[in-house]
Amino acid sequence: MNMKHLVCAVAVSLGAAGFAFAEGNAVLRIGIEAAYPPFESKTAAGQLQGFDIDVGNAVCAKMQVKCIWVENAFDGLLPALQARKFDLVNSAMNITAKREQIVDFTPAIYVVPMVLVARKNSGLLPQADSLKGKRIGVLQGAVQDDFAQRNWKPHGVEIAEYSDQNQVYADLAAGRLDGSVQEYQTAREGFLDKPEGRDYAIVGAPLEDPVTLGNGVGWAFRKQDAALRSRVSNALAKLRADGTLSSLSNKYFNRDIIAK
Repeated sequence: MNMKHLVCAVAVSLGAAGFAFAEGNAVLRIGIEAAYPPFESKTAAGQLQGFDIDVGNAVCAKMQVKCIWVENAFDGLLPALQARKFDLVNSAMNITAKREQIVDFTPAIYVVPMVLVARKNSGLLPQADSLKGKRIGVLQGAVQDDFAQRNWKPHGVEIAEYSDQNQVYADLAAGRLDGSVQEYQTAREGFLDKPEGRDYAIVGAPLEDPVTLGNGVGWAFRKQDAALRSRVSNALAKLRADGTLSSLSNKYFNRDIIAK
């Protein structure tokens, strides 16, 4: 991504009150799992790209700090955050009560439906009775994993967990899975709009379960870093107010998914 506009203008120090910003040369270390297009992924040249990347860069520009992106497996993002490997998590992470027990979030930034993808004419629906005896792939540690474990596994649905969303699609195309669950736009861009996804489709209605799926996507912070969370939330609010977030949403999704 082009980050030339992200000039260093503040320094970060950690004290009893959390992060403090002073004039100098600071960075904001952002944890991400870069295999979830169009939210975050890599180009053929290995550069990060995607909606979350652009939003992150816009926030850093607004705060006058430099983004440093730190890659990590999705299911290890929150443990790595607690271990101070980075300052926050920006990786299409839904806000749920379970996660809020250990981290704090910004207000929801965007909301996207979670859907089931299966072979066309399979007759499958995102319901436990329809999926009994079937094998469904999910990203390990993601909300779709929690949803499937809570709502489907007790009824005889086999849930296959993966550390990489791209491997979910590879196994689905190879016939090793009967279906997969992920955000709508990820399903479209990451699989359905590609040649290997031509025989597959989104089946049934979007999934619903506020307990496991939450109420939108936000950025996660350590609970003791309230000052940093407030500063980032303020930057996001300004980007929402000036139309930047909606503009980026339309760029990637041809619609506005920004939470109101």
